[in-house]
Amino acid sequence: MWEILKQDGLDLAPERASTTWADIVRPQADALLACDFIETITLNGKRQYILAIIEHATRRVGVLGTTAHPSASWVIQAIRNLDDAGCRALSDPRQGWEAPGAHG
Repeated sequence: MWEILKQDGLDLAPERASTTWADIVRPQADALLACDFIETITLNGKRQYILAIIEHATRRVGVLGTTAHPSASWVIQAIRNLDDAGCRALSDPRQGWEAPGAHG
């Protein structure tokens, strides 16, 4: 973006020139979650997909569920289960590492 503005003869606002991505993300760290699938092969040779989530602030990783056939509806339900648990599945050690009902 900076290159495009520079080509058009526009400078960035001075306060933006020194702002880093970390400066933007840091105040939001407590609210940021990221999720992705981890693909694995079981001992009997079957492929499984593990939906994992990480809390940016604590870097704690939790498993939302595992399935042989991930679909949009399965992921949506796993996220709803996490929301129903109030994210305690990750932040409250008494809740364990897994959101309730996330198996598929």
